Amino acid sequence: MVQALWPNLQGRRILLGLGGGIAAYKSAELCRLLVRCGADVQVIMTDAAKRFVGEATFSALTGKAVRSALFDDKAEAEIGHIRLADEADLLLLAPATASRLAKCANGLADDLLATVHLAYRGPVLVAPAMNPNMWQHPATQVNVERLRQWGVHFVGPNEGEVACGHQGAGRMAEPEEILQAAGAALATKDLQGKRILVTAGPTREPIDAVRYLSNPSTGKMGYALALEAQARGAKVVLVSGPTQLACPGGVQRIGVNTAAQMWEAVQGAIADQHVAICCAAVGDFRPRDAAVGKTKKEDLAKSPTLELEGTVDILAALGQQKKRPLLVGFAAETSADLDELATAKLKRKGCDLLVANNVAASDAGFEVDTNRAVFYQRNGASENHPLLYKRALAGKILDWVVGALS
Repeated sequence: MVQALWPNLQGRRILLGLGGGIAAYKSAELCRLLVRCGADVQVIMTDAAKRFVGEATFSALTGKAVRSALFDDKAEAEIGHIRLADEADLLLLAPATASRLAKCANGLADDLLATVHLAYRGPVLVAPAMNPNMWQHPATQVNVERLRQWGVHFVGPNEGEVACGHQGAGRMAEPEEILQAAGAALATKDLQGKRILVTAGPTREPIDAVRYLSNPSTGKMGYALALEAQARGAKVVLVSGPTQLACPGGVQRIGVNTAAQMWEAVQGAIADQHVAICCAAVGDFRPRDAAVGKTKKEDLAKSPTLELEGTVDILAALGQQKKRPLLVGFAAETSADLDELATAKLKRKGCDLLVANNVAASDAGFEVDTNRAVFYQRNGASENHPLLYKRALAGKILDWVVGALS
C-alpha cells in the first residue's frame, strides 16, 4: 500500500540527512518507507547522529554504505559531496536539530551534510526535532523563516511530549507524515493556483439518536483525490462524511454527517472553485421523521415500517447551475450494463466527466484500496482504466482535469 500511496517516489534519488537527536530512531522507519516506495535512498549521518542510531541499520535498509565523513579520501577523489548534491532529486533532513537549522540558514559547511546542502539546488524538505524551548527561541524562528523564504519545505514539528519530558511543539513528524511531504515535494505542480473541492465518504441519515441509514463507503477514493490534488499544487477543500481516515496535510476538511449538511457545506465553498469532484457516496433517502431520542426495541417491533423521503442530489444540483466549476461525478453500479447506466447518468447529472465503476467486484469500489473505472465524457468519449490503486486512479482523474482546464 505504501508504493501505491506515492508512486511518484519510484526511482527518485533521495538524500536522507540525519542530525544528532533522539528522534533519529524514527528515521529508520522513514528510510524503510521510502525504499518500499521504490526510492533510491542515500543516507548521510552526522557524527552526532551516530551517537543515537547505528550506520548498519541504514546500510541494511538501503543497500548502500552510509556517508558521513567530509574528508573521505576515496569519495573526495571524485569530489563526492558535489556528486551527491548533483544526483539527488530531494534533500530530506530528518531529524533537523536546532543546530542543523542554524547551519543551513547561515551557510555553514563544516560537515558533509552541511556541505551537500550548500551545493544542492533541488527541493529541500526539513523535519525539525528539538526541545520546545529551543524551537520557540527567536534564533531558531529567524532561521526557520529565512529557510522558508528560500523555498525550503517544512513538515512539523508536532505538538506533544518530547524525550526530555517537556510538552509543546518540537516532536519530529511521524514517518508517514514525512513520507507524504516528500511525495508532495516531488509531485508535478500542474494544479498550482487551482482551487478544487472534493466530497468524500458516506453520509448518515439518523433514524433515531443511535441508529442511522448509511453505506459501506470508507472515503478512500475521495481522500486519495484530495491528497493527490494537494500534492500537485491545488488548494483543496475536502467535504467529508464520517471516516477513519486522517485528513491530508494542507487540505481544509469540513466534516459532515447527513446529505443536507454536505450540501450546505458544498454551497458554502463552491463559489470560487475551479473544479468540483463529487466522490462522496451520498445517501439517496432519509427517514421522514427521525426520533429525537433512542427508540426502544419493543416500540420498533410494534411499528416496524420506516417511511423514507429523498435527499438532495448534490451532483445534479451542481450540474444545473449556470455558473459552475468543472464538474466530475462518480457512479457506483452493480449491473453489467455499466455503459448504458453511466451514459444516462452523465446526461442526467450534467457533469463534465463521470467516473463509473462496478462495486460488485471484490477488488474494486467500497472498502478496498483498489478500483477499476471507466471515464465517460460529455463529448461521448470513454476510456477504460484497469485495476489500479485508488491513489493511482486519482492521478488519472486529475490528469484529465488538467487537460480539461487547459
